[in-house]
Amino acid sequence: MKADHKNSDNKDIALVSIPGLSIKMDKKADFVQLKAHGPLRKACAPFLKKINQRLKEEKPALVDDDKVIASTWLPPIPSKAFNRLLLAETQIALGRYIPETVSFEITRNCKCNCEHCVVSGGEGDLDIETIKQAIDDVLDMGAMVIVFTEGDPMLREDIYELIDYVDKERAIVNMYTPGTEMTPENARRLKEAGLHNLLVSIYSTETEKHDAVRRLDGAFDIATNAMRMGLDAGLLVTMATHVSPKNIDELPAMYQLARDIGVHEFSLWESVPKKKDDPIISDGDRKKVLEMYHRINSTKGGPRIFANTYFEGEMLGCMAGQRWMHVCVDGLVKGCPYIPFHYGNIQDSSIKDIWTKIRKDKAFRGQRRTCLMQEKEYLQLVDKIPEDASKPYDIDKIQA
Repeated sequence: MKADHKNSDNKDIALVSIPGLSIKMDKKADFVQLKAHGPLRKACAPFLKKINQRLKEEKPALVDDDKVIASTWLPPIPSKAFNRLLLAETQIALGRYIPETVSFEITRNCKCNCEHCVVSGGEGDLDIETIKQAIDDVLDMGAMVIVFTEGDPMLREDIYELIDYVDKERAIVNMYTPGTEMTPENARRLKEAGLHNLLVSIYSTETEKHDAVRRLDGAFDIATNAMRMGLDAGLLVTMATHVSPKNIDELPAMYQLARDIGVHEFSLWESVPKKKDDPIISDGDRKKVLEMYHRINSTKGGPRIFANTYFEGEMLGCMAGQRWMHVCVDGLVKGCPYIPFHYGNIQDSSIKDIWTKIRKDKAFRGQRRTCLMQEKEYLQLVDKIPEDASKPYDIDKIQA
């Protein structure tokens, strides 16, 4: 990744300096590279090697005058939030796992009615003070990516206040929306509140297919227009999709749509089964995703691709319960959005204690190359959830 912006002649920009470790960004060569020094350098060496390889081989989402955004899922380089990522990875290398990404369901309200929606059962949303306290707590724990999601965060009137509340020196803020509430004015307000990245999902380049998934007439035009309005407001914008056996061959057309709109990144997430007989993408499908990932990201022009097939497969492994924690709309906490078990409620327990409980679950130990919900053994555990039970289900009732 060439450092071709105005400050490219700067050398050795200090990113992290703590006892035993200093990390600097070297920009004197053609490529941005991170270098570690000190007794703790070996602890963070594997992660730095992976980051440096990506920085050298892949185009970034954005190169600005004073920063590089390698992916919309990562804090800018340099930034205090990115420094926190480096420190977190050093801690993880030493066996102290940190929830780097924390996603929050902040409302049940949505004008779409998607079958795949993972929002919790029940009624009501968390009040803003409870969410703010949880944000403070996870930032204190080391989080540097906050995601607002499910159903449509823009249907919550205080979304701008919540985005603004997150300390931008500690974390970036991403937000998913189907786009039904997007206007040029609302896009501007998101930008002013400090939103890092706007994510809008597309399920097909065929209008009717996308609308059918959303179960909302006009959903395709709403989504594409929302992305354009976000770009016009100066936001980072990501077009996202779930990769399934049904749409694997449509990915090239979807990428072309992302390119035509002008988004910064095309984000690919493997579809997740809800029970053991649900179809999942094959190893052959994964090879297609990885081939596209490497080919597109090594080619100039157009948006880069983020693929959890690579990021959570070859690079870091499944993040659930290791680098990721998910807070449901009713305060229940899971290892990630897709796991149907909860480990406590932030209205009853501290989120730090809940994270400790998550980390004690052996399901979240070791580096896993595929999603936990794609493993037959784990899905057998999922099948123990009573059919009439609300999800997420109390893990203690399964493991008792």
